This record gives sequence, C-alpha cells and structure tokens, in this order.
Amino acid sequence: LRKMKIACIGWGSLIWRPEGLKMQSKWFEDGPLLQIEFARQSDNDRITLIIDNDKETRSVRTLWTLMTTENLDEGKLSLKDREGTVDKNIHSVLTNETTEDQVKTIIKNWLLVKGLDAAIWTGISYGKKTNSLRPTVDYVINHLKGLDYEKRKVAEEYITKAPKQIDTMYRRRIEMEFGWSSVE
Repeated sequence: LRKMKIACIGWGSLIWRPEGLKMQSKWFEDGPLLQIEFARQSDNDRITLIIDNDKETRSVRTLWTLMTTENLDEGKLSLKDREGTVDKNIHSVLTNETTEDQVKTIIKNWLLVKGLDAAIWTGISYGKKTNSLRPTVDYVINHLKGLDYEKRKVAEEYITKAPKQIDTMYRRRIEMEFGWSSVE
C-alpha cells in the first residue's frame, strides 16, 4: 500500500473533542461544501449535525484535518473508534475512485483541488428516536424545550460548540428560540 494523504472531514463534536483520532493538530476551515443540518436526535437526546441531503438543506463549508496515518483502513478505524460507531457509518472516497454518489463526488472533486488522496467522514443518518425520518425544525425546537435541565445543558453545549461556519437553517431557529450562540 502506498502512503496516502488522508483528510478527515468534520462539522460537529469531532472538531472540539477529537479524543483519540489520529489527526494532525489543526482543523482547517476550507473543507468541502456539504449539506449539513442539526437533523439527528442522538441516543442521549442531543440534536446533532449530520450530512442531510434533504432538498431544504443548504450546503455549508465543512472543516478538515490531515490524518497522521497514511493507511486508509487505519484512518477509518481511528474515526470509527472515536465515533463509537460501526463500520458502515464510516465513509471514504479515493481520488481515483469512480462513483455516482453525490456526496462522494463533491468530496472527491475537493480532494483533487487540495492535492489529497482520500477522505474519511462519519455518515450517520436520522436517529432511531425519529424512526429514521428527518425531524422538522419545529420538532427539534419542541424536543429541546422538553429536555430536563441536565440533558438540555448537554444539548446546548453541542449546538454552541459546533463551529460557527456550520450556519444552518435549524441552527438559526434554535439560536433565535433559545438565545444560544456559537462560543467559538
């Protein structure tokens, strides 16, 4: 296997809490434009950011870091361990890969511009708590309003620590409703 320059793309808690991720020390703010939204009700009741290909979701500039490993499988394993998830939720694309997938195509084109070989990212969808369906912004607001103090503090931390450039429609409504703003 040849040595590869592997980007890890992020937009949520990975940025401020990379934990054991095998990454270089800095996140760059010029990642690929992806449709990202606060559209997942996670198991601990936070509302978290995911790639959301709904027609309503606008594209935002993601962040990225260079992995310290040059082995794609090792990079994917590192991200999987950090995310505490399963293999199928860790996505990747190589610059020499042929794909019809919209997200992979966007990332692949971005990689070519950056002179990188591959990218990895977390590709989870809407949560079990919304029956794997996209929650409306009103659902998200009402869900957050209904949380007890401790859970709401955890939910607020995620939303306020999300990078300021992840400026989504849902985030604007949440900030308006609760007065929570980015602490970057």
